[in-house]
Amino acid sequence: MSSIELHAAQRDELETIENLMQFYTYDFSEWLPLRLSEHGFFNIRPLPDYWRKPATRPFLIRIDSELAGFVTVDDECHLPGAQYNIGYLFVSRRFRGQGVAKFVVSTLLSRFPGQWQIFHIEANQPARLFWAAVMPRLSPNGFTRHRQTIEGYPCTLYRFELSPPSS
Repeated sequence: MSSIELHAAQRDELETIENLMQFYTYDFSEWLPLRLSEHGFFNIRPLPDYWRKPATRPFLIRIDSELAGFVTVDDECHLPGAQYNIGYLFVSRRFRGQGVAKFVVSTLLSRFPGQWQIFHIEANQPARLFWAAVMPRLSPNGFTRHRQTIEGYPCTLYRFELSPPSS
């Protein structure tokens, strides 16, 4: 059994996340018209303002101490009343299909009880299948599903509330 760790990224680790954004963007280029630059990298919009926001919480994912991806929690919500949003979720291909993303998301939800929004673009079929499968288990009190266009792309948004664990 592999050991999955979710480690709060420190300032000096943000460069690691920005490097992983190339792979995240590469994956998204299957569904969005993203182009490589002449130097062979995706032109990723700089995120210094995103990282500086107090509500942005970046995490590195490690499996058996090996870097395996990253996830961020932020407050960039599109549904009224939501406090938390998963901004980015990336698991390296080698570790997909092993329950890593489900573990990471359920760990985050337990750390941040409150009003949540999770969304994905409709064109991203793996995300669509993943969230449809895990949402009933992640939100035992139920959730609502919404359709919205975000930055020009049709998206599905899930909205739910998680209470703090009772003592």
